[in-house]
Amino acid sequence: MEEKKFNQLGLGEKVLKAIDDMGFEEPSHIQAEIIPVVLEGFDVIGQAQTGTGKTLAFGAPILTNMKRVEGKISCIILAPTRELAIQVNDEIIRIAKHTKVRLLPVYGGQPIDRQIRAIRSGIDIIVGTPGRVLDLIRRRIIDLGDIQFLVLDEADEMLNMGFIEDIEEIIKNCSKERQTMLFSATMPDEIRKLSKKYMKADTKHVSIVKSTMTVSTVEQFYFEVKQNNRFESFCRILDVDEPATAIIFCKTKKGVDELVESMQARGYNVEGMHGDMNQSQRMNTLRKFKEGNLEFLVATDVAARGIDVEDITHVINYDLPQDIESYVHRIGRTGRANKTGTAYTLVTAREYMTLKQIEKMTKSKIKRKDIPTID
Repeated sequence: MEEKKFNQLGLGEKVLKAIDDMGFEEPSHIQAEIIPVVLEGFDVIGQAQTGTGKTLAFGAPILTNMKRVEGKISCIILAPTRELAIQVNDEIIRIAKHTKVRLLPVYGGQPIDRQIRAIRSGIDIIVGTPGRVLDLIRRRIIDLGDIQFLVLDEADEMLNMGFIEDIEEIIKNCSKERQTMLFSATMPDEIRKLSKKYMKADTKHVSIVKSTMTVSTVEQFYFEVKQNNRFESFCRILDVDEPATAIIFCKTKKGVDELVESMQARGYNVEGMHGDMNQSQRMNTLRKFKEGNLEFLVATDVAARGIDVEDITHVINYDLPQDIESYVHRIGRTGRANKTGTAYTLVTAREYMTLKQIEKMTKSKIKRKDIPTID
């Protein structure tokens, strides 16, 4: 299957500009499948795990097709927990960067008056937990009579937490003309019933089958770093560990360029690879790396796909990838041909949850290591 680029999916220019700013080179599997279907106006059931890039899969087409109406809510996104609501809200804010769309996360545990004031001042998209959204509907603060989009994110989790009745009541308050999207890692009967009852007959099903997530020959470790001294911590790890050959991953092209520049300034023998470089540049860098004339290669996920180098001892995730599948692809670059490899991941306290999800899905243990101190 030909890999599609974001600009081939039919997304609006402002949305594409934001995706480009975020540094993503090409859509993840679920994004490539779901974005066109949402843009065509179909209801969608997406069966996918967290960590597959699904927020962008629904956020980008919604922002492309949504018509802003002054004083009316155009889209409601329901999520099981306050943490997920905040995460989804933050991500959509990034995708909406070049638009005038206004978002608000609503959840329990935060003063309701503040949320009421914000809604009254005019909000286009609400991301919230079912309990708080329902409370605001009952107080007549939220009116979903004109919404264009309804998203149920992690529906199975909402079911497990006992929100199913709240969700039904919220849906009954929604415009019949809406487009509905439901995402769920598993499909229990109640979720099937819910989708039959409230989604259109021609609903499209997109299931992202997990590719086998095996990472058995790779020893995995993580270092907890503070965002502002990520680079310092990284240099210390390299200096103490002295990897023979390592691929270092960054999430974005800009990230690759900045890290290469900083590393070269410190005297490391390093070059970078990403999608904006021409083919001969990339081949040249790769040749040096293969021949052992380059100790470190810094790359984006896309650029690293074609890299097949025998004796890579370390893979270092300078940034966490945008989806869990990429993590598996990344660390699969080491530990080849029955050799064991080492994978290091730098995480901030905020990213710790993502690390736990990676452990769960890869059924592997990522052990903690302390950042070496300078003696």
